[in-house]
Amino acid sequence: AMSLLFQPFAMVEIDAEVKGAMSLLFQPFAMVEIDAEVKGAMSLLFQPFAMVEIDAEVKGAMSLLFQPFAMVEIDAEVRPRASLHPVREARLWHVLSSLPYDPYKSGIAMFLSEFLFRALKEEGRDEALFSYLAGSIMWLDACEKSFSNFHLVFLIRLSRFLGLYPNTEDYAEGAYFDLMNACFTIEKPFHGMFLHPEESARIVNLMRMKYDNMHLFAMNRMERNRCLDIINEYYRLHLPDFPELKSLSVLQELFI
Repeated sequence: AMSLLFQPFAMVEIDAEVKGAMSLLFQPFAMVEIDAEVKGAMSLLFQPFAMVEIDAEVKGAMSLLFQPFAMVEIDAEVRPRASLHPVREARLWHVLSSLPYDPYKSGIAMFLSEFLFRALKEEGRDEALFSYLAGSIMWLDACEKSFSNFHLVFLIRLSRFLGLYPNTEDYAEGAYFDLMNACFTIEKPFHGMFLHPEESARIVNLMRMKYDNMHLFAMNRMERNRCLDIINEYYRLHLPDFPELKSLSVLQELFI
């Protein structure tokens, strides 16, 4: 059995003719695209409901398999040269205790699911990234309070794994943040893709956040949403064909 990540939906263990930990892109009810520790992309055909054999311990909990960030174990038949690889069996691997039931956590998970589906579509093998995603999901599930900045920290730290983490070496008070070149500069960029010094300082604060200290960085809804808009714009600049996310506006209504 191997550890995999369903994106946007799940942490997974899979039985298949594939070696190592890898990332999956999960499209509900239809197919799973594998793109991680195997060369190139692969697609798994997921046959829901009657076509999937569910373990007796989770019988009646089929809907949990399709929750954002659900942790699932699957048994798949990986066929050489095939474009689709059927999934024979799916069952819960790790039960999330609060994330599926807390409206705030599930709202965050839904947004990050969509984000990961778009951002990691071309990602290859990366065990460190898998470990980061797994740990983040488990942290959010276990957290009891003060997680309203979780998605901001998650996205800022995700940029490290995608080679997009901003260069902070040249930061100084009063600097602009050049969104296009991912760096701080005292000189105002000639192009229009930059942040003024006040918002640049906010980016530096975001980069200081971790899950265990983010509650110390107080923000109201307007400030938090502006940070999210900036992060989203930054990714859209650097990731080809990154679309507008449908769940973004929903997430921005969640926290006060």
